[in-house]
Amino acid sequence: MAQELLTTFADELGEVALVPGTGGIFEVRLNGERLWNKKQAGRYPEPKEIKQLIRDRIAPGKDLGHSDKK
Repeated sequence: MAQELLTTFADELGEVALVPGTGGIFEVRLNGERLWNKKQAGRYPEPKEIKQLIRDRIAPGKDLGHSDKK
């Protein structure tokens, strides 16, 4: 997923950091803003959901191709 984000947002993202946690923690943050929390959502996100959340904040006009399809 990290590599996919770097490829999709090559011009917008400088890095993707994976930080180990315990107890099933899974969060996605962008510049300190929590975009996804597995505990609150009750599930892991689909890759396209993460791409859309990030895109909506850093490149709203960017076409994500198949990730934008419902």
